[in-house]
Amino acid sequence: MSEGEGPDWRTYFSLGTILILNTIFLKISFQGPWESYSFTLGVSGLVGLTLIYVSWYKFTFRRRGLVPWLDLWKNPKSAAKKELFVSFTIILLAYFLGIDRLFFPEPTSLILSLIGLLMMIQSLYVLLSISVLSDN
Repeated sequence: MSEGEGPDWRTYFSLGTILILNTIFLKISFQGPWESYSFTLGVSGLVGLTLIYVSWYKFTFRRRGLVPWLDLWKNPKSAAKKELFVSFTIILLAYFLGIDRLFFPEPTSLILSLIGLLMMIQSLYVLLSISVLSDN
């Protein structure tokens, strides 16, 4: 890896996209040790989401790791507000998928709710850290 170039994120993104597309559309699975095709399919979808998160981290921060520390953010206030908006959007999407699943697997709304709530917690933490809880 050269000086200005970050770690490779394309591989993680490609594998994650393939696993998520398989989970939603193709539904190719095997029984696995738990003897359940749908559980294996869900696990592959979660692994796909994790790989996409890792690729986002590597692409955004140009470094290895998984935790987006506050000192890595260029403009934390603006980014936290955007993240808060996206978290509300994901929670609304989870709500509507809970009402009408369309072609998504049954626990999709639960997983999206978890992701949205985790994003909301992180964005609120950042907003509080740079305002009320800051040392300045």
